[in-house]
Amino acid sequence: MKLISITCLCFVLTSTIDASVTPPHEAPATFNNPILPGFHPDPSVCRVGDTYYLVTSSFEWFPGVPVYRSKDLVNWEQIGHVLDRPSQLAMKDGMKASQGIWAPTIRYHDGLFYMITTAQNSGGNFYVTASDPAGPWSDPIWLKDAPGIDPSLFWDDDGTCWYTGAGWIEGGQRWPNENRIYLQQLDTGKGRLVGPRLNLTSGHAANARWTEGPHLFKRNGKYVLLVAEGGTGHHHAVTIHHADKITGPYVPDHGNPVLTHRHLGLDAPISTTGHADLVETQNGEWWSVMLGVRTRHRNNLLGRETFLTPVAWQDQTLVYNPGIGRVLESDRRPALVWSPVPSPTPRDEFATPKLGLQWNFLRTPFETWWSLEKQPGSLSLQLRPQSVTKPENPSLVARRIQHFRFRAATRLTLSPAAPSETAGLVAMQNDRFHYRLLLCQHDGQNVISLRKMEAGVETEVASHPWPSPEVVLALEGNMLAYTFLVGSSLEDLRPIGPTQDARVCGTSRAGGFIGPFVGMYASSEGQPSTNTATFDWFEYLPGPEASP
Repeated sequence: MKLISITCLCFVLTSTIDASVTPPHEAPATFNNPILPGFHPDPSVCRVGDTYYLVTSSFEWFPGVPVYRSKDLVNWEQIGHVLDRPSQLAMKDGMKASQGIWAPTIRYHDGLFYMITTAQNSGGNFYVTASDPAGPWSDPIWLKDAPGIDPSLFWDDDGTCWYTGAGWIEGGQRWPNENRIYLQQLDTGKGRLVGPRLNLTSGHAANARWTEGPHLFKRNGKYVLLVAEGGTGHHHAVTIHHADKITGPYVPDHGNPVLTHRHLGLDAPISTTGHADLVETQNGEWWSVMLGVRTRHRNNLLGRETFLTPVAWQDQTLVYNPGIGRVLESDRRPALVWSPVPSPTPRDEFATPKLGLQWNFLRTPFETWWSLEKQPGSLSLQLRPQSVTKPENPSLVARRIQHFRFRAATRLTLSPAAPSETAGLVAMQNDRFHYRLLLCQHDGQNVISLRKMEAGVETEVASHPWPSPEVVLALEGNMLAYTFLVGSSLEDLRPIGPTQDARVCGTSRAGGFIGPFVGMYASSEGQPSTNTATFDWFEYLPGPEASP
């Protein structure tokens, strides 16, 4: 396979709003959605004083539940992960893709932060606490008698803590895909649910589907239940329900659904809006965060992202983006002091004692197979039998793909001692849908091999001799196209194989609940090995923004 020179896209570092170069006195009047691009679904937000904290689902990726902080609801800085120890989150080999952590809720009460969530197929519903949301967070308090998913917490004026969840259906379903929201008191002193369990709603319509994601609020002495309906795809929606007592009955609002984009059709630039949470600013404004998808050519390429939109109460109805009724790609900014945060550094030189917060592992690592100390200034990965082609915890360190146009690159050193020993760059949705650009051995010679896994079927797209143990590997994303490149340096990168289909790593093709990742990988593919792969650096550069 001949390596052919091409003209690469021009890559420059960008962000949702370039916080590093906009001084406070020149704060923009608008902001761009999403506020957290790339795989950041199921957002939940709370305010403490003038500071906002936000968490999102992480599914099978570890550490679990990234935590973000903001002063203005637009500029967000990651400050940690809630679940960063195996004792908190044990996602074992064999756990399928899109399981793991579902729908966290973050709340603050009486000097303590609470995060409650579902560990799907890895323990069930639990909550953890912390005095500082940056951590450390406690070990889980498991709620053994809490059926279903999507737990949330609400403290009433008398200090009583109430648990809401989705999925307990007493008496069976009355129509296909019916789901119910239930309520029960939580004794936080004993860490268990107490008292009667009550069904609150199955949704706003007689045939509502997949009602989930409940959050309770109290306004003007009345209780408001915010839920998601319609499933987390194109028909996703937000509805609200009202009650005079916390135990109900809850009456659907006449304005339901208060938010959906399903009526905009398949070509809308933002789709699947839902699974929302609310926050009131210190100035009395109300805003909502929710998941959504930036659809391009009717494809979900980046996963579900976190969006922001203004809301207002008109009588008891919650109106999303008054006068507009939908989430916009550009909207007016909250009336808060413009508070920039540092822009992400495009290149990680691995010069710190710990991996940066952008890095993730597949499932829980119960052993330490990576090192920043073995060769200071580089990341070393052990070649282990675990493979990215199986539902395991492979030697993979990856970050979210957050842009339609981007370049990811790394410099690898590996001397394969057997055909099973491989290392390189991986772009993936899951074990059944991904690309691997590998330095490996074939017939006793080092080669660069590009392999595609689609629907569990692997194909070698291209192979090229590469006698050196050192190589720069890169991936350029350009909307629906992925171009893989190799070279001895960034200056002489050449494509290997034809342009590939980026939809292989997109949710529309691969299914599931997550978005694409790109990162560094090493494996001995089922065989024992003592070899190590070394990555000198990794960089991720966004390119020009892509229009709908």
